[in-house]
Amino acid sequence: MPENDRMNAFKNHAKHETMRLRRQEVTVELRKNKKDDQMMKRRNIELDESLSPQKDAAQLESTLSLDQIVSGLSNPNAKIRFEAVQAARKMLSRERNPPIDIMIAHGIVPKCVELLGSFQEPDTQFEAAWTLTNIASGTTQQTKAVIDAGSIPCFVVLMSSPSTNVAEQAVWALGNIAGDGAEARDIVLEKNVVPAIMHLLSTELSLSCKRNVVWLISNLCRNKPPAVAFDHVRTLLPTVARLLNHDDSQVLSDTCWALSYITDDDNAKIQAVVEAGCVPRLCELLESKEPAIITPALRSVGNIVTGTDSQTDAVIASGAVAKLAKLLRYPKSSIVKEAAWTVSNITAGNPKQIQHIIDAGIIGDMIEVLARGDFKSQKEAAWAITNLTTGATSQQTLHVLNHYDFLKAFSDLLESKDVRVVKVVLQGILNLLIVADKVDGREAMCIKIEEIGGLDKLEALQNHENTEIYQRALTILDTYFADPDAETNTMKPAEQEGAFQFDAGSSGTPNGGFNF
Repeated sequence: MPENDRMNAFKNHAKHETMRLRRQEVTVELRKNKKDDQMMKRRNIELDESLSPQKDAAQLESTLSLDQIVSGLSNPNAKIRFEAVQAARKMLSRERNPPIDIMIAHGIVPKCVELLGSFQEPDTQFEAAWTLTNIASGTTQQTKAVIDAGSIPCFVVLMSSPSTNVAEQAVWALGNIAGDGAEARDIVLEKNVVPAIMHLLSTELSLSCKRNVVWLISNLCRNKPPAVAFDHVRTLLPTVARLLNHDDSQVLSDTCWALSYITDDDNAKIQAVVEAGCVPRLCELLESKEPAIITPALRSVGNIVTGTDSQTDAVIASGAVAKLAKLLRYPKSSIVKEAAWTVSNITAGNPKQIQHIIDAGIIGDMIEVLARGDFKSQKEAAWAITNLTTGATSQQTLHVLNHYDFLKAFSDLLESKDVRVVKVVLQGILNLLIVADKVDGREAMCIKIEEIGGLDKLEALQNHENTEIYQRALTILDTYFADPDAETNTMKPAEQEGAFQFDAGSSGTPNGGFNF
């Protein structure tokens, strides 16, 4: 595609790079704040007797020493090998301070990998897989020891094991490895894990196993940079789309997380998600009763509306805007914040998309967040207002000005310690002044800003330590607030009942205020 055509395909051509940086900034912060929402690694510390193939033995504490375990793992006697690997697994299943490094130092890992090939001894395979799962749940270096021992191809093979316990434990181990980071994830993907996942999902699975498979899928889509290769995404997407209709909340949550990772990338991956038919269901899930589902579904929707206009339109057409209005009133502040972030991405769109936001009455909810939300939510609401004033038509901006009282809450953020927020609000105020100027409403707007204390805040910013903030504030003051006596009284509009009024002779603006 020629460069000009490529740029024209972007949402907000001139603003694309700014919005792209904006999304990267926000999603990095979201990842930091939400790192515990979906566990990257899971250690199996439950002595679940329904899982263990040797119930009586599993109930006993190991009496074997570490040296006995090491020697027992290589013993030609199958019973001794089993007892040794089970003892190792028990040591690593302690809730506190499992001796992972000690086990690695004693050469346990390659011996357990060797036992994964004991196809005549599924109980031993299971215990070996469990042991390696818990080692891989540790640090990157500990996970690397499991990878370097050649375990991944063995686990992929064991996903087809006739023993459901062994297959599930193999999936769990691969989930821990893939969750370690992009490098480990790509190693797993290179070992043909995706076909093995497809095959496993085509069989009858327990709910526990299906949950682990979906969690593995989400970890295979996770971690950047670099993002997962598009070919893998393309292969996995039909399966992920089907899983969106599952009735288990954990399956739904991890499926939505997978989609949030896929959509946190370029427009090609977003488009693949749209074409897979995921958007309507993601928007439905915004009304889930469970925050564990709402959060990743909302993240996915928020990522999608950072894409092209047509991708944003797909979200709007699926009824997301009304659902976002409800989420702006949600009792959990982190969800309010992400809902506000999502709305800000829609208001960064074209006037038609902004009109959907206006028609839905969501501006009122956004202003409530701006006035009374926690600071992180207020920050997103400020972005939503500034984006709207940047991309809306003058008529749309004036409609919002005349119907919503937001200037004080908006300008109060000029006192924020967050430099980015101050810059965003300054840009929004400048946008409003420019629009007011177009309809000869400059003085009315300036008076309003002064009445709510905005002028004092702008003047205070002349002493701000940030040069860019100082310069922006100075530009606004010099352009719109300097020498007010120079303005002619005949052009001065009066303010009546919250709307800006003009004389009949002033630029043809009707008595209804800034309304067209």
